[in-house]
Amino acid sequence: MKQPYYDSILLIERLHRHFLEVLKVELDRQGVQDINNVQSLILYNIGEDELTVGELTARGYYLGSNVSYNVKKMHENGYLTQERSAHDRRSVRVRLSEKGIALRDKINTLFERQVGALGEAGLSTDELNKANELMRKLERFWTSALDYTNYPASSAA
Repeated sequence: MKQPYYDSILLIERLHRHFLEVLKVELDRQGVQDINNVQSLILYNIGEDELTVGELTARGYYLGSNVSYNVKKMHENGYLTQERSAHDRRSVRVRLSEKGIALRDKINTLFERQVGALGEAGLSTDELNKANELMRKLERFWTSALDYTNYPASSAA
């Protein structure tokens, strides 16, 4: 059981990196040079919402990235608008600018193309649903592993 478990961990990370590479290639095809693949995934996950950086961090999975830095760069490059919260001046809310909406639409078109090609690649909706359920089970397992109250006291002193 140890090897399949470890293989799953490595595969999940590798799949995420491959997906980010797909985004990078699509950005290159579109001639988009002022945003990177991680930033474009953050942008896509903002969608039509208005979020704080904290909410955005909790919503997405941005492997090894600093969301605050990426939000700053996307704002500087015109993909996001920022506004201080009226209720908490320390909090900044972000949403997509017109430029950001246009890029989100291009990324959405990529996803639609990929969904259309899944069947040709031998992947069915049922298989994806089963894979997603398995990953949700792993997520619940790892979340429960974070309950430090159930860990035995360390014998190393």
